[in-house]
Amino acid sequence: MDFKYFLSVIGLVLIIEGSPYFLFPEKLKKFLAQILNISDGYLRMFGLVIMLAGLVVLYLARR
Repeated sequence: MDFKYFLSVIGLVLIIEGSPYFLFPEKLKKFLAQILNISDGYLRMFGLVIMLAGLVVLYLARR
């Protein structure tokens, strides 16, 4: 695997993850406060679904 490609992917993830903090800081604070009221089980299931979706995207991209 090309290290430049890996760094490009990491950079893209950081841009996507940082965008809400830069673009909508006040809405993000409200959203994060609401997360405290969501059950751990639901958050775990949501995280699992997101990870599986990421695996599917990677599989389709590498095919």
